Amino acid sequence: MASAIQKIALNASRDIPFNKLVLSQSNVRRVKAGLSIEELACDIERRGLLQSLNVRPVLNGEGAETGSYEVPAGGRRFRALELLVKQKKLAKTAPVPCVVREAGSAILAEDDSLAENVQRVALHPLDQFRAFRDMLEKGMSEEEIAAAFFVVPAVVKQRLRLMTVSDKLLDVYEQDGMKLDQLMAFSISDDHARQEQVWEIIAQSHNREPYLIRRMLTEKTVRASDRRVRFVGLDAYLAAGGPVMRDLFEADDGGWLQDPTLLDRLVMEKLASVAEDIRAEGWKWVEVALSFPWGHTRDFAEIEGTPVAISEEEAARLTALHSEQETIEAEYAQADEFPEDIDTRLGEIEQAIEALEERLVSFDPADTARAGVFVSLDTDGTLLVERGFVRPEDVLADPEDHHDASEGDDDAVVYYSAGDDGEGREGASDNEPEDDDGLKPLSDRLLTELTAWRTLALRDAFAANPHIALTELLHTLVRDLYWQVSGVDCLEAYVREIPLRVHSPDMPGSLPAHALRQRNEGWQHDLPEDEDALWQWLDGLDDASRIALLAHCLSFGINALHESSHGPSLARSIRERLARADRLATALTLDLAEAGWQATVENYLGRVTKARILEAVREARGNEAADRIAHMKKGDMAQAAERLLEGSGWLPEALRTANAPELIETEEGAARMTDSPDAVAAE
Repeated sequence: MASAIQKIALNASRDIPFNKLVLSQSNVRRVKAGLSIEELACDIERRGLLQSLNVRPVLNGEGAETGSYEVPAGGRRFRALELLVKQKKLAKTAPVPCVVREAGSAILAEDDSLAENVQRVALHPLDQFRAFRDMLEKGMSEEEIAAAFFVVPAVVKQRLRLMTVSDKLLDVYEQDGMKLDQLMAFSISDDHARQEQVWEIIAQSHNREPYLIRRMLTEKTVRASDRRVRFVGLDAYLAAGGPVMRDLFEADDGGWLQDPTLLDRLVMEKLASVAEDIRAEGWKWVEVALSFPWGHTRDFAEIEGTPVAISEEEAARLTALHSEQETIEAEYAQADEFPEDIDTRLGEIEQAIEALEERLVSFDPADTARAGVFVSLDTDGTLLVERGFVRPEDVLADPEDHHDASEGDDDAVVYYSAGDDGEGREGASDNEPEDDDGLKPLSDRLLTELTAWRTLALRDAFAANPHIALTELLHTLVRDLYWQVSGVDCLEAYVREIPLRVHSPDMPGSLPAHALRQRNEGWQHDLPEDEDALWQWLDGLDDASRIALLAHCLSFGINALHESSHGPSLARSIRERLARADRLATALTLDLAEAGWQATVENYLGRVTKARILEAVREARGNEAADRIAHMKKGDMAQAAERLLEGSGWLPEALRTANAPELIETEEGAARMTDSPDAVAAE
């Protein structure tokens, strides 16, 4: 016969006057953490005591009960009640609900105290969110909820932000299918369908990092740090009714703008307004764009203006700024780095000096009547105004005709161009067909665009390395001398600027483009105004400046462009040129990823076959990543690949630089360096 299960008996509970309670020395909690005693007292004052105290009788020396009770479990609640008594908010004899353990129990007081603290389970964040939501729906404000639970309103806002997450994803989180930081990442968007789509994609991936979720949810938005936003101002966008996506859980630098079309319209309207003001200066034409192609002024003549004279007050201010700058730099010459406040001050000084030294320029009205202006955005979001460019048809053959030619001109015309594409992109379409999955060779146009990017980066690296630049010049001179290349001048060494008319839209705003522009503007500022004084000016330069200027000038002649060839002679010439470009790239340790190139749908992925897209992902992220997108249509695959390749440093073969060049012999017997014989054949 089975024995009956023995029934347990729970400890009795009763109300005990507070003045009969004392804090037990057996309470295991020693370290103060979490909610303070003062905050707990306020909470008890507001809602009463929610949890009884655990007590046991205090015995005298003979083992008899004294009528007092010690509190081994519930010490923080006891201290909070004690504080309320001191504040006269609670009577000393007020009854306190207690669970009483009998005297002489086999369960130690420390056991009870430890169990109460260890066996409690913290509230699940999702339960907290749902509780906050219910309280909000029943009329409490976010501030009232925050006050009730002694948290800042931002915490309540964060938890309530989870209301924007799909119920399906909340269920996944509740079942421990995702982490809290992943769930919080989904809260930046309120598009449930897109949230679920993103989860379906990354759920099959080993990479489920919150940053990837945020990036996928914001891929069709514009960061608040974008140059267009800095130009028009976030307030102007908000005033126009533009929505902004914010992240309450991470620093978002102002969030993401969800209406790029509205933003572009505001930018073009502001640029157009600036253009109207500039046209009032008397220019024949003003052309406006978000950005212009690289080398857009190449076919234009440029007129020179006269810098506006600096006032005595400005000259004194400039002298004082230079003096302060020199004093600070001398004082901290031996320091590894400037203190933060000193560094900030130096930045302010440099900006003030730049503003004073970059003088306004005045132009002859007769010149402005035949010339024009380009208005666009610089890479830092500031206005970029390029004045004084003359179209070839408006260039005067004889200076004496200058005045007559300007008379009778039509009113100035403003040309607006909202796109970023250059002349080389018109009518260009080399997108691969959806069903073409082979590793067919890249199109000539795509290769030209890729190598234009490489040429630009190579020029920047070349100009920044005078030693390599001088070596290359000497190589050219010695090669021409000892290989008997004919010359007709006293020195047949010249630099012919190679135009980069065909390029991807991202190239004009790239890091190499910005560096080359800055370097060129710096030298233009230093050059003498009179060409007759150039020789004397060059002769007076120190060796370091002479070599730096030489490298800068030579850089414009760098040509690493792919070109379609017709005939073996031209093909061999192009191979030789590209091989020399490879040698330069290796010597300069050129890294196009560090220079800012990364694969996008526009500049590569949308213009090659699916097989090449998968090859790129496989090389950068492995077979698993490639397999995850292999089933997609080409457009979706290119978009997914762009996200996967971001930050990987992957480069197409045409943009890679060899680490260990080999020395091989050319057909003419001249030694040259390249990646390998196979690489030359591939080129």
